[in-house]
Amino acid sequence: MFIEQGFKGLHEYWRYILGTFIVFIGWQFIGAIPLSVVLLGRAFKSGEMPTDMGSMSTMLGSNLFLFLVLLTFVVGFISVYLTVRFLHQQAFLTVITTRKSVDWKRVVFSFGLWAVISVFFICLDIYLFPEDYVLNSDLVPFLVLAVIAIILIPIQTSFEEVFMRGYLMQGIGIAVKNRWVPLVSTSFLFGILHIFNPEVAKLGYGIMVFYMGTGLFLAILTLMDDGLELALGFHAANNLTAALLVTAEWTAFQTNSVYRDIAEPTLSWDVFVPVLVVYPVLLLIMSKKYGWSNWIERLTGKVLPPPPNSEIIIEEEVYVD
Repeated sequence: MFIEQGFKGLHEYWRYILGTFIVFIGWQFIGAIPLSVVLLGRAFKSGEMPTDMGSMSTMLGSNLFLFLVLLTFVVGFISVYLTVRFLHQQAFLTVITTRKSVDWKRVVFSFGLWAVISVFFICLDIYLFPEDYVLNSDLVPFLVLAVIAIILIPIQTSFEEVFMRGYLMQGIGIAVKNRWVPLVSTSFLFGILHIFNPEVAKLGYGIMVFYMGTGLFLAILTLMDDGLELALGFHAANNLTAALLVTAEWTAFQTNSVYRDIAEPTLSWDVFVPVLVVYPVLLLIMSKKYGWSNWIERLTGKVLPPPPNSEIIIEEEVYVD
């Protein structure tokens, strides 16, 4: 199954520690060089250095800032690809799916399902509270945003899925020899990586329930379906609708979206409903569609290496364990 895919490469624990370090350096440091250079250039001209994401977005313009931020994830994706292929000598497909190729029908189904649900909830909120929203009348900046978002956000979300619920889930699962530890730990880590988002500063740590709950939902999708396809589609739909439809001054994505939310933010039902109601319903729908069974074993069972003297195929070469 999915975690056992890690046995198809070189899987010593030190490789995962080094690999995580390589990916982090690529993503957070090398990938951030263009953003840092542009910010320093603008700060030198203006005499002021921005201190948070909001002021950075204002200084550079939201579209340029979004492009440079998303560029860090492009470098991160390249870093995780190189780490898997060369440090682990593992086929990159094996950190994405157990299938012979990526099942794009699954990606499209998950993307479409969550996009429809997200748009419905956004439109419902705009209908119920129209005074909280301002319509964006600037078409050209929105079109530029659309191009940036459609091209780069799927790369951003794919990097997060491949790194968190592909690479790290396999590495942790192989190290601890069970499924529940990587299920819980990657969900917790996914939430922690969002702790510096401006939403947390504005709404408080209660919103971490949403981030960690979403991470747990995506991890369950991955283990039950033996691949990242459903998680890839969901994550891309979630971030694209957020970037294109509604923005606010206190969100991570401050964009030239269709609407701007001007209401004073509060931690309310809309944070908890997805985790407690919508996600369980989605799991039920997908389990019926894809015939999932044996939930306890798939989510908490043991991770066992291949039997002795069995053949492990890595790319086109055959190794005997």
